[in-house]
Amino acid sequence: MGRAKRILMYSRDLQLYGPEARSGSPLSLRQAERYCRGLAKRHYENFTVASWLLPGRLRQDFYNVYAYCRWADDLADETGDAKQSLALLDWWERQLRDCYRGQGVHPVFIALAETVRKFKIPIDPFADLLSAFRQDQHVSRYETIDNVLGYCRRSANPVGHLVLYLGERYSMERAALADSICTGLQLANFCQDVAGDWDRGRVYFPQADCRGFGYTEAMFARRECNEAFRGLMRMQVDRAEDFLRAGLPLINMMPRELRLDVSLFIHGGLAVLRAIRRQDYDVWTRRPRVSKMEKLRLFFCCWRQIYRVRSTGYGV
Repeated sequence: MGRAKRILMYSRDLQLYGPEARSGSPLSLRQAERYCRGLAKRHYENFTVASWLLPGRLRQDFYNVYAYCRWADDLADETGDAKQSLALLDWWERQLRDCYRGQGVHPVFIALAETVRKFKIPIDPFADLLSAFRQDQHVSRYETIDNVLGYCRRSANPVGHLVLYLGERYSMERAALADSICTGLQLANFCQDVAGDWDRGRVYFPQADCRGFGYTEAMFARRECNEAFRGLMRMQVDRAEDFLRAGLPLINMMPRELRLDVSLFIHGGLAVLRAIRRQDYDVWTRRPRVSKMEKLRLFFCCWRQIYRVRSTGYGV
């Protein structure tokens, strides 16, 4: 979905269900679930896990969680005004806390309340995501990798915890593995989206690394792909891969019905990193993408590995 169309849909939803919307009778649970389902499906390309791969009994709950995350992300990034975004994120958190008190009236929270009740999900992962979105409104540079990882702990890792709760497999050991996967995916996204993040005024590469390779803010501004940038990118790509591969044991610790989704998350991230390497780390000229054919090959390779189907050829 193009950015212009996404902003148009966000503006329409905000008018219908935002803080300035006319109050009326809340939607029924069925209507609210339909709304979340529609929201997830129209953003399908950004929500791999809510797909036909999921067992039917979990699909609606993943839609409900996704709808929460989609709204929060749009409130943070689609207003174009940090002050307005912060006010809207505060409103969204009030809606979240009302949901946990059994007083949700927004369609997302009417649907999400049922998911929270069914899977006994604590409020923390949802609230942590909002704290990261708030941070994006006033922090645009990170000095060290520890600072970046601290951001990932709130911007990405909560999603992995939510998946564990929905799979009814939450434990400290699994959470640590999920954190490694989600951090790796976030770091891979930072590598893939250098140009887009720069356009939004943000640099997620550690400033200490940038200085170490001699890549300056002026070079960022010129979108310069030189040897300093390639060295910097190589470090970030390798780091992301290490995090992703460290999370691989989680696949076999999940319910069989969710193993393929988790495997595709990991190997999809690794495929993005391969695409960056194929471009010789030049992410300024064009955004690295995984082709439809490669996605298909990844699917069959992950499926073979999980279901122990004998085959040769493409590997991950």
